[in-house]
Amino acid sequence: MSQPLNALHREKSPYLLQHAHNPVAWHAWNEDAFALAREQDKPVFLSIGYSTCHWCHVMAHESFEDEEVARLLNDWFIPVKVDREERPDIDSLYMTVCQLMTGAGGWPLSVFMTADKMPFFSATYIPKMTRFGRTGMLELLPRIEELWRLRRRDILQSAVSIADHLQQFVSGDLMRQHQPAEPLSVKTLDQACTQLLERFDPEHGGFGGAPKFPSPHNLLFLLRRHARTGNAQALQAVERTLLGMRLGGLFDHLGGGFHRYSTDERWLLPHFEKMLYDQATLARAYLEGFQATGNALFAETARAIFSYVQRDLLDGCGAFHAAEDADSEGEEGKFYVFSMEELFQTLGEEDAALAAEVFNCRREGNFLEEATGHATGTNILHLSAPLDALAAAMQLPLDELRLRVDSITARLFAARGRRVRPHKDDKILADWNGLMIASLAFGARALQDEHLAVAAARAAGGILTRMRLPDGGLFHRYREGDAAVPGLLDDYAAMVWGLLELHQTTGDATWLDQATTLATRMVEKFWDDQRGGFFQVAEDAEPLLVRLKEVHDGALPSGNSLAFHALLLLARQTGDAAWSGKARAMVDAFGNDIAAMPLSYTFFCCGLDTLLHDAEARGA
Repeated sequence: MSQPLNALHREKSPYLLQHAHNPVAWHAWNEDAFALAREQDKPVFLSIGYSTCHWCHVMAHESFEDEEVARLLNDWFIPVKVDREERPDIDSLYMTVCQLMTGAGGWPLSVFMTADKMPFFSATYIPKMTRFGRTGMLELLPRIEELWRLRRRDILQSAVSIADHLQQFVSGDLMRQHQPAEPLSVKTLDQACTQLLERFDPEHGGFGGAPKFPSPHNLLFLLRRHARTGNAQALQAVERTLLGMRLGGLFDHLGGGFHRYSTDERWLLPHFEKMLYDQATLARAYLEGFQATGNALFAETARAIFSYVQRDLLDGCGAFHAAEDADSEGEEGKFYVFSMEELFQTLGEEDAALAAEVFNCRREGNFLEEATGHATGTNILHLSAPLDALAAAMQLPLDELRLRVDSITARLFAARGRRVRPHKDDKILADWNGLMIASLAFGARALQDEHLAVAAARAAGGILTRMRLPDGGLFHRYREGDAAVPGLLDDYAAMVWGLLELHQTTGDATWLDQATTLATRMVEKFWDDQRGGFFQVAEDAEPLLVRLKEVHDGALPSGNSLAFHALLLLARQTGDAAWSGKARAMVDAFGNDIAAMPLSYTFFCCGLDTLLHDAEARGA
């Protein structure tokens, strides 16, 4: 018998709807929930995640579907759920708190706070029972309830101290940004390149050790350094990384597209969720890699990404859905992996043997359980070398091997299609769509494929007709006919970039006009008149503890880096120097941060490369 619905059943977010039948009496983030916390004199338990997050599912199954945990949460707390993709402003704020308090972050994010939204304890994944050195929910909840009841003053003092520390942290950033900055120069770009190459893994590609994230903006930056300086090591790092990701299990060799990140250093064992933003940014990296090297495999990879997105993520309005899950039937990766028995059943003996050799499958399996390291008996398809090298090693003509592999992958793809598919998060996000529009439009030029331009135009039309505010601005999220959440900086910046790429590809002035309108609204809503740069949220947005201004490039380029890039492109396409003036003001605002650690701002540095190059061309 299913659980009765809690308050989340009225929401549009797929993540919140996943929890609508939990025995936990969840509330969405709204003032009613915090008013109830004040009325009942209870702390708030805030849980932030997203619908395709594997560890969010683990915590949900262990704790939020458990009657004992639910009873404690319901009796002692006001439980509030937030979809980080729907409310990135809330997520950014409390993730910053968690990182300041614990030195780490991630999802699910768990925060205990007062009814005034002031946090006093934070963590990420919390197991039901104490294990892995983590205090479990059944031990933690009674402890916090006791502190709330018996040592309230200490908790409130701690909450005030944390809020003050957060204010000082943000104010410190702002003050540093306000200090006169050393002018950024080519020297800054060279430092960023040196720092990035010092972290390069020459054996497997990528930067640093496990886990490895694609971070395509690092590759885009190195390609610009190579183009400007002829730095051969920069190009080699890009080629090795693009090849390693394409050959490894991070890439879906049957259906195209990339999984979110690799849990190991070899790009073999991914977390299997597929995010629209990764497809967009990786497509751009492979396209620019193709242009720089002429490697046809990189162009083929970009085409495979676009095929996946248009086949599996396309909405009827022309825009694209957000993501696909890692799990199906309660198991991570089950949709994607194959046992040897399944290969033989699907392909027959001869082709199954070839598939096992080409895709590195074995009887015991190569898919290891993350927790134990034990083989599961199933295989993640991956290549040890490109097909031409494999053909030479196997002493087969390349055309013959390619035909047989194409037949094998088609049959395995069809067999996989009969399985239970992972959940798809079908909300539409303006910022992620802006990134994909930019890559499709750029891909149309790089691959000379007008169909990609048509797809980009359809997506742009879908966003602009369904996600507009009355003032001409943007909503952040659209789903099932409902546009909601006033747009954030990232939405405006990414869409301006996408529309400008589309204008450059098609020559249609409509896209330039729309980009100019959105850029104007972006400056009106988010620009910091005192110190320069853009805030994450508009001045009239829901007030939170602080108003963040993010410029650090993480798994995705920051909103300020995207805005910087978009403003420079807008100045080029309109000839209006006011836009490049705003971009130069951003360099002044963030110069101290970037000069201190340029490695952390590689997409901003891509724009800086453009700005410095344009100035040099003018003789400035």
